[in-house]
Amino acid sequence: MRAARLYKIIHTLLYFGLDTLIPKKLQPWYLKGFRWCFFWIKNQHKTTPNGQKLRLALEHLGPVWIKFGQMLSTRQDLLSVEMAQELALLQDKVPPFSGSQAQAIIEQALELQSINELFFEFDSTALASASIAQVHSAKLQKDDGSTDDIVIKVIRPDIEKTIQADLQLMQDLAKLVSRLLPDGKRLRPVEVIKEYKKTLLDELDLMREGANAIQLRRNFENSDSLYIPYIYSDLSRKNILVMERIYGIPVSDLTALKAQGTNLELLAERGVQVFFTQVFRDSFFHADMHPGNIFVSYDTPNNPKYIGIDCGIVGTLNREDKRYLAENFIAFFNRDYRKVAELHVDSGWVPPETNVEEFEFAIRTVCEPIFQKPLAEISFGHVLVNLFNTARRFNMEVQPQLVLLQKTLLYVEGLGRQLYPQLDLWKTAKPFLEKWVKDQVGPMAVLKHIQANLPFWGEKLPELPDLIYNSLKNNQRPHRHITEHRPTSIKPILLGLFGCTSFLAACMFYLEKQPTLALVGLTCSIGFSLGAWLKTNN
Repeated sequence: MRAARLYKIIHTLLYFGLDTLIPKKLQPWYLKGFRWCFFWIKNQHKTTPNGQKLRLALEHLGPVWIKFGQMLSTRQDLLSVEMAQELALLQDKVPPFSGSQAQAIIEQALELQSINELFFEFDSTALASASIAQVHSAKLQKDDGSTDDIVIKVIRPDIEKTIQADLQLMQDLAKLVSRLLPDGKRLRPVEVIKEYKKTLLDELDLMREGANAIQLRRNFENSDSLYIPYIYSDLSRKNILVMERIYGIPVSDLTALKAQGTNLELLAERGVQVFFTQVFRDSFFHADMHPGNIFVSYDTPNNPKYIGIDCGIVGTLNREDKRYLAENFIAFFNRDYRKVAELHVDSGWVPPETNVEEFEFAIRTVCEPIFQKPLAEISFGHVLVNLFNTARRFNMEVQPQLVLLQKTLLYVEGLGRQLYPQLDLWKTAKPFLEKWVKDQVGPMAVLKHIQANLPFWGEKLPELPDLIYNSLKNNQRPHRHITEHRPTSIKPILLGLFGCTSFLAACMFYLEKQPTLALVGLTCSIGFSLGAWLKTNN
């Protein structure tokens, strides 16, 4: 089976002429020999543009390769503009499998004799169908006799075997491409396939998707901006996911949104705010926010709310990535290109020997023209391409941890452009980012850090008297191996310890909402610390 699949892939690549994407002068002799070995497979697309060749080949190879092409369409750091735009046209329209098969999978997963034991009005006609799974509507019978409208997502039968086989072949081809292409090291095809493999295999586990949805729902509980459907986790399994059925207008249906009087400006602004909130406040963001996964609630059109589904792909950022991104965004919004260049060097994204002045000038050349323009007049795709070309010139490698973030940002841009082209993205995002940075370095950030560490400090606080006693006792012991010893005063040490203890006590009193005791503790802390400083310098 694997040999047959490999032959089909080779046949497809040669039939669509993908071997011609590598210029002849750069093709090694063994690649030419490989092509000759399949002399009977003729290139039927000699005059077809390169991007269209690639799109047609991926469509011919099937769902796994189509999804790979969709992911590549967001990687404008790896592909030309023409090729990325062509791949963006890929449509993942897969015929559904039979409803009786879906019903059998559900019954087997939940160990039911009949699906009617739990679900009524199960619709055997799929509500939606994609390459990995399809969705069926039903009603769930509750203990009190009432019913809930639900949908059941079902993984395609035997899809995992197909995916695993294709992924293994993709990995082999990636290793080959990394050796054949002159720019293979920078493009990092092996790493790209590895990242794609992880994403795709994660999508096969619907329990993971359910957990992601529960986390996002908790993060936006009682929010006016985003609603995530309820997940029936006790009825979900690895290959089925039971969730609340939502009713809303697809975010791409602008006519319906206008017909119900939706405040499109507020809706567009909330899209930006939801994105930055997920990234910087929660460090957990929905990374598949294309229009097919986003709806708008019918309720309160003047105060519109997004509804997000399909949480199979999420992204996370660590503290260093978040701070780096926030500082870059703010420097960018302030047109401080010197700061942007320095941050790139400090983070290690560009080599340390990079000429900061030249890098600053290159960033300014790309970014300066887009300011003070409405979203409708800004082509972020063009800006990103220019930035990536600049990055190549300064040997900046792709950062895998930010790929999903970049993809999601492009989705957000597309939503904003569609809903309200006059949206000022900078004006909407800048206050949020400035507040976030202030919260990270201001007094409240210190208090939050203290609150997070209170259990540890509370455990160690009773040990302080013993530590002080042991310090005094050790200080009084004679130094036998030192002929001349200048006695060290222990008063600064004691005063410093008392100061730290008083400060911790003040913080604990403040968090317990006892401001008077907190003020007393803070005053004592300042007094002890000042005494320790004076003793040390006398």
